[in-house]
Amino acid sequence: MDILITNNSQTPIYKQIVNQVKEAILKGVLSEGEQMPSMRKLAKDLQISLITTKHAYEELEKEGLIISMTGKGSFISSNNLEALKEVRLNEIEKHFEKGILLAKSINLTKDEVIEIFEIIFGEVNYD
Repeated sequence: MDILITNNSQTPIYKQIVNQVKEAILKGVLSEGEQMPSMRKLAKDLQISLITTKHAYEELEKEGLIISMTGKGSFISSNNLEALKEVRLNEIEKHFEKGILLAKSINLTKDEVIEIFEIIFGEVNYD
């Protein structure tokens, strides 16, 4: 798992870690039961404070995305993958709704909207 930290981002470093772990889970890069790097190792690899990684891991555990076991480490949980997907689906629906409202405001037909969607969908890079 590669985590990239942007120091000039408005997003706090711990939240960047949380967001990237969520993305990795959704994309299947991290799977159920997989062990996370220790907080110390992650802090060392990212050259950040141990407190920052601890904060990120606490947030991930609070959200049910990882399970931490004393003396064993932290592992990807299985119970919240569907919840993460549901959150993303909700985001997608809101974006579609906004786009459809814009399309209706200029009197586009359903077929024209679908054509735009198909063009954009075909151009998106999935890397």
